[in-house]
Amino acid sequence: MNLLHLDSSILGANSTSRVLSAAVVARLTAANADLKIRYRDLAAEPITHLSGEHFAAMSGGGEHEAPLSHDLAVGAAVLEEFLAADIVVIGVALYNFTISTQLKAWIDRIVIGGKTFRYGEKGPEGLAGDKRVILTIARGGFYGPGSPVASLEHAETYLRGVFAFLGVTKLEVIVAEGLRVSEVQRQAAMAGARERIAELA
Repeated sequence: MNLLHLDSSILGANSTSRVLSAAVVARLTAANADLKIRYRDLAAEPITHLSGEHFAAMSGGGEHEAPLSHDLAVGAAVLEEFLAADIVVIGVALYNFTISTQLKAWIDRIVIGGKTFRYGEKGPEGLAGDKRVILTIARGGFYGPGSPVASLEHAETYLRGVFAFLGVTKLEVIVAEGLRVSEVQRQAAMAGARERIAELA
């Protein structure tokens, strides 16, 4: 089986979402030593954002300038990594109520008509339903159900929507929140997240 491990936090070694995503991968590999891991650090090696030139090139083909050719090649590689993965583990940081721009750039390269979804007579149909996706989300404050600012949480909700659109039904979300409220809360949140990880099948 193939596991695709992505990190998107810009905080490097200080990132909580990276610690948790690594713990998930360690848990899964301990249970299945035959897993083949592909790792991509979206902050260290960011994918360029989509442009009008990119869209035109995708639909028109033909010769392209070197920077655009490289961009298209990266996009094709990112899509192939996702298509080949049986399991996808993503470290997700909440920035200004949503995901990092680096993760958004990655999503823009995998939501591709005819590859991961298609439109039919009954509307959109996801084509990636055979994948297991695990998100480890780090939030400085409290944005969960019942929170006064729950309506501002656009990372987990957005990713749930994206992967549902792609047909993914095996989506698991592990959240550590309130990380900047106090050290006591941080320790409790991390302990809770690690318990969830230890329970992963």
